[in-house]
Amino acid sequence: MSFTRFPLRPLAWPLALFLAAACAFVVLPAARASVPAGPPVFTNPLDITNTYFPFVAGGVKVYRGKSDGARTVVVDLYSNDTRVFTWGGGPVAAHVLKETEFEDGKIVEISQNYFAQADNGAVYYFGEVVDIYDENGQVVDHEGSWLVGGPTLPSDPAGTAVATDPAVYMPGNPEVGDQFKPEDLFPVVDETVTVLSLDETVKTEAGKFKDVLKARETSQLDSGQEIKWWGKGVGVVKTKADGEKLELIAWIL
Repeated sequence: MSFTRFPLRPLAWPLALFLAAACAFVVLPAARASVPAGPPVFTNPLDITNTYFPFVAGGVKVYRGKSDGARTVVVDLYSNDTRVFTWGGGPVAAHVLKETEFEDGKIVEISQNYFAQADNGAVYYFGEVVDIYDENGQVVDHEGSWLVGGPTLPSDPAGTAVATDPAVYMPGNPEVGDQFKPEDLFPVVDETVTVLSLDETVKTEAGKFKDVLKARETSQLDSGQEIKWWGKGVGVVKTKADGEKLELIAWIL
């Protein structure tokens, strides 16, 4: 921050002193760096205890809603499987979250998502492998697939986009006004999340959740926006966008 300096007349000195004191009072408190900026350190990457995104192997979450008129069901399986990525000069183990989406009773997408927690408490996203299905239940595309280091397993789609670094999925101590990018590989994937509130109350079929984080998600790939609500000790409990909504109806973590 810079200040423009003006010459002061003698009678202006009392006012100048007052303004200087006021400015000093305003700028003294340091801004808290809740969104990590430097390279993360992963000492125990599989120990994901983040308040808004805990990972308990064997856990299950079920969502129900609508998407452009279609009845939607999404099932998240917190797998016991892990995957090791090479990053920062060494191996980083990541948990696997398997997400399956159905529309009007038919499978439309399955994605394998990879997460690890850094020593600063933030959860980092190492990518996802996406299978998109046609109306006959056959895999027809892998659009949106990306991985740190690119495809390294025989099962990875050949066209998987290569990311250099993992992205912040959820800060360790998010604050109102925080912005971060869980996906930052334009034009393959792109997301910007802005934290709007930390004290929301949300009711779904799965229960009543207090002190919920509310965030807005936007993308350079879409002119719309999505609002997400994250419950403490639970993760996402509700989402809403134009023509789409999902609510948590059952969970165990």
